[in-house]
Amino acid sequence: MYLTINDTAYWYEINGNGEPVVMLHGFTGTAGTWKPIITDWLHEFRTMGIDLPGHGQTSSDSPKTMEAFCRDLAGLLDYLQLEKVNLIGYSMGGRTALSFAFIYPERVKTLTLESASPGLADEGQQQSRRQHDEKLAQRIETDGLRAFVDYWENIPLFQSQKQLPAASRETLRAERLSHSVAGLAQSLRFMGTGAQASWWEHLQQLNMPVLLLTGELDHKFIDINRAMERLIPTAEHRIINHSGHAIHVEQPSIFGKIVNRFLHANQ
Repeated sequence: MYLTINDTAYWYEINGNGEPVVMLHGFTGTAGTWKPIITDWLHEFRTMGIDLPGHGQTSSDSPKTMEAFCRDLAGLLDYLQLEKVNLIGYSMGGRTALSFAFIYPERVKTLTLESASPGLADEGQQQSRRQHDEKLAQRIETDGLRAFVDYWENIPLFQSQKQLPAASRETLRAERLSHSVAGLAQSLRFMGTGAQASWWEHLQQLNMPVLLLTGELDHKFIDINRAMERLIPTAEHRIINHSGHAIHVEQPSIFGKIVNRFLHANQ
């Protein structure tokens, strides 16, 4: 289904019945990335997946910053008459979910962050990352989508995905190829890690239940999330065996069960 908010036509999908759960995908993903999880939850939760700006079937006349998207998400929840939701985000979607939880804390019942970060700690790191993301955006624009996907699926962050069954790898690749060059480039420039606000100094202010998930092979994000756990009073950090960055893709059954228990425990 589509809903237009502030010049952006958002594609969103609603499935199941029960407590509302909003799910935000990562860079080069779509709402469809959550399908295995949603299928298992049909009789327990009312799930909503959204194609984030620059991704999938969502289209916009202008780029969206992280803050602008959070305002639009609040508008979408208003339209659906959802006062408070359980929020799940993966990677870029995790950074987005965390941002929404700070901007609209009264609308978040629980927060699940998969392989996510609060941004970068200082302006020097942010500037360096913005330069990196700008080069990556230019690479997409120069080389085209297919060449970028060839590169992206071979970066070290996703090496563990090479162990997935062929059908799963093909599904992932098709999802990555479903986007536009302009959309992905805009996402990097306006919702990238360097472009967003840093939340490191504010983590102790979170008061909703927070579940942090990282894969045992994703050492960088294990370190980040251990630091986050020390700062967030309500956080629990779980490390998932036999998984890298995309736990919900590499270990969907385990991911679904752990998050399911967390959600039920905090209803």
